[in-house]
Amino acid sequence: MVTLRILPYTEIEHLSSLGRIRKILNIAKENKIVLMQGRLRKEEEAELIKTTMEEIDKTFKGIELAVIYPSENKETGIFASIKNGIINTLLGDRQGLTIVGPATIVKQIKKDPKKIELLTQEENSKKKSSRKKK
Repeated sequence: MVTLRILPYTEIEHLSSLGRIRKILNIAKENKIVLMQGRLRKEEEAELIKTTMEEIDKTFKGIELAVIYPSENKETGIFASIKNGIINTLLGDRQGLTIVGPATIVKQIKKDPKKIELLTQEENSKKKSSRKKK
């Protein structure tokens, strides 16, 4: 079963950079895929990857990360640039969508200008039932 956790940016905006990273990473460690409204700063993304690498062990295999920027589908023209400028001012340049999922579940994230595909795999359960002979 795949669980998605919607994370509005307003839920983490008051946190420090490390707090944001911890919150996202803790959700991913619960085997949930995070769909975060907005995006982290570039430095925060790099720190998220670094922190993830430090925490990889037998149970946590890492994360898959994708960030969708609205500027990839930029409209052209003066009105579009004014609209984008106003939105960036209001949102603090946080437009976009961030997807973070545990590597044990998220196999691959494919992006193209018109869609995003999240390919998942079932988590391998290594818990074997043991039967005692009587």
